[in-house]
This record gives sequence, C-alpha cells and structure tokens, in this order.
Amino acid sequence: MELGKIGVWWSGPWEDAGGSTVAVPAELERLGFGALWSTGGFRPGIPGRFRRLLEATERIPVLTGITNVWLTPPAELADAAAVLRADHPGRFVLGLGASHARVVDRYARPWSQVVEHLDGLDAAPVPVPADGRLLAALGPRMLALAGERSLGAHPYFVPVAHTADARRVLGPGPLLAPEVTVVLEADPGEARRIARTFTAGYLSLPNYAGNLQRLGFDAEDVAGGGSDRLVDAVVAWGTPDAVAARVHEHLDAGADHVCLQVVDERPGMPVDAYRTLAGALGLPAA
Repeated sequence: MELGKIGVWWSGPWEDAGGSTVAVPAELERLGFGALWSTGGFRPGIPGRFRRLLEATERIPVLTGITNVWLTPPAELADAAAVLRADHPGRFVLGLGASHARVVDRYARPWSQVVEHLDGLDAAPVPVPADGRLLAALGPRMLALAGERSLGAHPYFVPVAHTADARRVLGPGPLLAPEVTVVLEADPGEARRIARTFTAGYLSLPNYAGNLQRLGFDAEDVAGGGSDRLVDAVVAWGTPDAVAARVHEHLDAGADHVCLQVVDERPGMPVDAYRTLAGALGLPAA
C-alpha cells in the first residue's frame, strides 16, 4: 500500500464551511496528500467516518489512528474491517493501540492485550492481514511488535529523536508513520501558547510523558503544557517553510510517512492551513 510521504491527521468533523463532508477529503486528495488518518474514538467498532472518507475519495488510503483494542472483540473488528477492505480494496488500514489507563476500565498488561488482540484478528473468519493493520507504538517492545506483526508503527506526539530511535528498533522494512502536530504561527510566544492548548492534555497521560522522559526530558519539561524546549521539539510551529523543514527532519530520521495534525483555535477543520502546507511541501497536486 502506497501512503506517499505526507498525510493528514484530523480528529474532528471533516467538513468545509458549508458543512460538506465530501468536499474536504476530496480536496485533500487533489492537493497531493497521500493518506487520511482519523481517530478510532472511544466507542466500539469502526466509526462511520472511515467509510465516508473512503467514499469521498478515489485512491488514497484511509487509516484509523487508533482503534482501541479494549473496546471491541477482535472477531467483530475483523468483520468490520473486512467489509471496508472489500468495498475499497487496498485503501483501508486498521490502526490498533492499547490506549491509556485513564480512559479504559480494567486496564492492565497493555502489551499482552495487544498481542492477544492480534492473535484474535489472525484467527477471525476473515482475518485482518498483517499488511492491513498497524500499531500505535512508543516504547521499544511495542515498536518491535509492530514490526513483527503488522504493517508498522504509528507513533503519536513524538519529536524527531523518537523517529530516529523507532527506525533503529524497527529496522529498514516496516512502515514508520509518526503523527506531527503543526501550528502555523511564526511568533514564538503565540505559537507556544496555541501549542500548549494541545500538549497539556497529552502530557497528563503517563504513556506520553514517560516516553518523552525516556528521550531526555525531565519532570519539569513535562509539567503543565510543557517547557519551551519540549513544545519546540514535539510541535512543528512557525512559517510554512519552517514546518516543512521539520517534516523533512522526520523523514531524514527514518520516517516513511508523516501525518500532519494542524492545531488551530478557529472552529472547524483548518483546510486553508492544509492548502498552505501542501504548497510549502511541494505536494504533487492532481
């Protein structure tokens, strides 16, 4: 499956100013983005938005980032994924992850839970093939599992240093597709203020804070919305050219694909920001 170098990650409604859920994905495809990513949410199953994204586009892959392994039995999830794969061959990838103790009842042994879930997907009447799934992965053990039993890894909320480490763990074959948060604002103080509306929530989750501390950030760096040093490392902010440079740092560090999540205080999907980024990145518009 060809994802291209740059994708779009968005968790809100995929709508334009007129409320259309068709025009935006189609435009992003025309702009040259190689894949569309969206949250699997906190309800069982595969949300209907993934079918809508597939139907609104013609050729690019659509991926869940991430489907929670605690919420849906693997056989049921495999059946739902099989329908999307059959209706849109070669275009749907099921992203899986262990989520966080704060949002999952009876959270325990997350690595083992992911292994059991993969076993269940393999044993389903219509299995989810390894190249039709990927894993949210931060630490070395989950990264290794992603490389062994799926298309690859989708790290989230990570700096370039993590991308380099992840590539070393995965080796040269598996897909490495980090999410990169973007703030299109050149003023440092304003850019960091906007970025912290995003980082504060994630830094309250031990999985993300612990991952960043493994990379050399300390307790003061991960407190609150994050130190300037941490925010600057995790969030690509600045001019479109500055953001493009950060994207290329991830690619140079070993990423195969980078999916961009724009943080913007205005309501709705920041389609204009994605238009600007497509130009700055030189994407091959259709």
